[in-house]
Amino acid sequence: MSEKLSLVVVLHVNAGREAEFERFETAVATIMQRYGGALERRIAIEPRDDPSQPHEVHVVSFPDRAALDRYRADPDFQALAGLRAEAIRETVFWCGADRAPFGAQPA
Repeated sequence: MSEKLSLVVVLHVNAGREAEFERFETAVATIMQRYGGALERRIAIEPRDDPSQPHEVHVVSFPDRAALDRYRADPDFQALAGLRAEAIRETVFWCGADRAPFGAQPA
């Protein structure tokens, strides 16, 4: 059995392109669902004068690595490359498997 894959995604949005970012994110959330993916948390970062700060941090999950790979290869996802480039200047992400919180009792 494959292990659930969790991603932490840090998104830096191009200044003045928040509307394009929202359009892109709405579209990819729908595509993600085709492959069992889910945007579990969407955390807005307080705006600052420091451009190194991200716009949002997302916690995303997929059933396994193969589902993530199929999502990224989806033609509808690929067709959004121009909108993504217009909206997002940098994306950083980490993939991993969920672990129990510290102090949690085994089931």
